[in-house]
Amino acid sequence: MSILRRKRSVLPGFGITMGYTILYLSLIVLIPLAGIVVKTTQQSWETFWQTVSSPRVFASIEVSLTTSFAAAIINAVFGTIVAWVLVRYNFPGKRLIDGLIDLPFALPTAVAGISLTTIYAQNGVLGSFFAQLGIQTAYSRIGITIALIFIGLPFIVRTIQPVLQDLERDVEEAAASLGASRLRTFRRIIFPAILPALLTGFALAFARGIGEYGSVVFIAGNMPMKTEIAPLLIRTKLEQYDYVGATTIAFIMLIISFVLLLVINVLQWQASRRTVQQ
Repeated sequence: MSILRRKRSVLPGFGITMGYTILYLSLIVLIPLAGIVVKTTQQSWETFWQTVSSPRVFASIEVSLTTSFAAAIINAVFGTIVAWVLVRYNFPGKRLIDGLIDLPFALPTAVAGISLTTIYAQNGVLGSFFAQLGIQTAYSRIGITIALIFIGLPFIVRTIQPVLQDLERDVEEAAASLGASRLRTFRRIIFPAILPALLTGFALAFARGIGEYGSVVFIAGNMPMKTEIAPLLIRTKLEQYDYVGATTIAFIMLIISFVLLLVINVLQWQASRRTVQQ
């Protein structure tokens, strides 16, 4: 007599957990994003294009993208150096510095924006120094970039740190024993290993910078066509009860962020594939 047995899932309660996951993601992520898309598609194409092609909207998106990209590039370089120092060297106060890396995550963004504005204003500690050199930091794109560097640094450091900790030093010592220079060892051994993590941190920092508001709004100066960021323009549209215009700008930023993350994920997959093949 044969007994039919239902094939069991490896994960217990998979149906319940999957249903909860889909429900949770729908309530928190999918439904709000779908609301933006639905609200945007309710307008005519002429109205949509008129809003998108507005010089003020175009300038605000350009400011957000260029400053976020510049901040992410700077963090990719110096964040890698910080992660390397924290992993490879022991020095007094190492744990304190390692804890301070996460400060932008815990610090309210408005507090960070006010602090940075105070420091980099023309009469601030650092702002007065740069003012003597003829460089305006606060209330300019430089100030926006500084704020985005502050909030984006932890993404780079925390994604690269685990990879460096798991990276075996035997391979580096073998390369050194064969006569490879430090630069060649980094370029051929270390950099390919950390590249996927570096791309992930870059994407997270870039995406966070595009949508950042609290730490930027104080130091930006908020001058239309010059230092006005896209999130601030969205809030301005909402205060003017222009909900269609606000959702249109949010929809454009959503598309840009999605395409960015898609491209970064493809590059990360290709980098991981090359590392496995090597």
